[in-house]
Amino acid sequence: MGQRLSDSDASFLYMETASGPMHISSVYVLEGELPFAEVFEHFAERIHLVPSYRRRLAQVPFNLAHPTWEDDPDFDLANHVLEHRLPPGTDLQAGIDAAVELNEPILPRDRPLWRFHVISGVPGRTLILQQTHHAMIDGVSGIELTTILYDFDAKGGNRPPPPETPWHPDPVPGPLERVTRALRDNLEKARPSRALDMLPTTEDQRHLLARAARVIGQFLTRPVITAPFNAGLVGPERRVRYLKKPFADIREIRRALGGTINDVVLAVVSEAVARYLDSHGENTESQYMRIMCPVSVRTEDQAGALGNQVSAIFPVLPAWPMNARQRLNAVCAETDRIKADQEAQALALMTQSQSPIWPVALAPTQLVGTPFDPTALAARLPHPTLPGFGWRPPNIGFNFTCTNVPGVQVPQYLCGHQVTDTLGLLVLTGNIGFSLTILSYNKALYFTFICDPHLLPDLETIAGAAEAAFDELHAEARERIESLAS
Repeated sequence: MGQRLSDSDASFLYMETASGPMHISSVYVLEGELPFAEVFEHFAERIHLVPSYRRRLAQVPFNLAHPTWEDDPDFDLANHVLEHRLPPGTDLQAGIDAAVELNEPILPRDRPLWRFHVISGVPGRTLILQQTHHAMIDGVSGIELTTILYDFDAKGGNRPPPPETPWHPDPVPGPLERVTRALRDNLEKARPSRALDMLPTTEDQRHLLARAARVIGQFLTRPVITAPFNAGLVGPERRVRYLKKPFADIREIRRALGGTINDVVLAVVSEAVARYLDSHGENTESQYMRIMCPVSVRTEDQAGALGNQVSAIFPVLPAWPMNARQRLNAVCAETDRIKADQEAQALALMTQSQSPIWPVALAPTQLVGTPFDPTALAARLPHPTLPGFGWRPPNIGFNFTCTNVPGVQVPQYLCGHQVTDTLGLLVLTGNIGFSLTILSYNKALYFTFICDPHLLPDLETIAGAAEAAFDELHAEARERIESLAS
């Protein structure tokens, strides 16, 4: 029997549009030029280790309940591990740009929601674009997935044994059975005991819900600046730039100047955005920015499970440029307040306590990805933006997402070729035309900036400002260490 999507997982299907695909992606840069046939064979040997990769969505007629994951009777690995050849001599950045362009369309919903693109043409390098829908994984489970699909030594020492028996897909339930199961599951959800489970039962839970209500209320009572990349709806195009910094430098900054690794990251990123706004003549005086930072609430017993186990915090930071050290102090003060108020736990509890989503109200989302998809037409039309001069209305949402995903700290290999760099590609949707993924891998930290070039045509400016802010923090840290040593 198939597994029904949770409210959290299904929400990523309902939010998806042609301009805002909801798959989580990474670009892996490998050392050497790797033949496609070897990669294909590598995944053919391991596909049985990831059963969800052979399951596709089964929609319920009339959207009476969330879809279920069912075995795909037509599963063909050739639909998911794909070859792309670029002109010989393509440089690395152009190769990454090509991967980003491949990542722009939504994944076909009539197949399992993942793909691996093997990209050749960059001398001495092979690029892998890995795509998996957010309905299947979050950032942490995505990293766990790489430990199955990639090796930890060049000789492939953790090569898995073949499956004990050949795979035979379970039959996909017909429309009538899907409706029957949906009605049964809906009745189960509607049981009074299930409804009572959503109510707070302790004083601590009631206090947490009150804190969550205050956090949500501040979106209205404390609006933030509307940045240029929030001045319109996101279109389908994407652009990416990245920075790579030694993890040892991050630790050095943290030890010398205080805060956590996340605080250092937020200081670099928020200062980069503040300098970008200032360089574009935005009025940042007495203005603030709000950042969405996803937080994993995955427990030890959920390790290795796919799906989404996340909450979020929303630090509010000055939108005007500052000295890098002052910026770090401001970030530490804000994150310390958020931790003391247990905002991540409060928002997670609020989410759990909410009434379930009734899918029937979201039936039109079943058209996404079909020939009748209204969002595909909208994606082809030019999107208006608010003018870049004068007054913009205040922003009652957040400005951008900054997600920090801890990766593996040793080299990984694919078919004997080392992964040299890993770049995370974040989802953009609504009016969030810029965001970034922070990903650690093999003793380095990667800042990967992604944008809609229609809303943010000069992404290099933010990337350059982030590098400058990082270098300033590192210089201050080294100066403090030297002063303490003398």
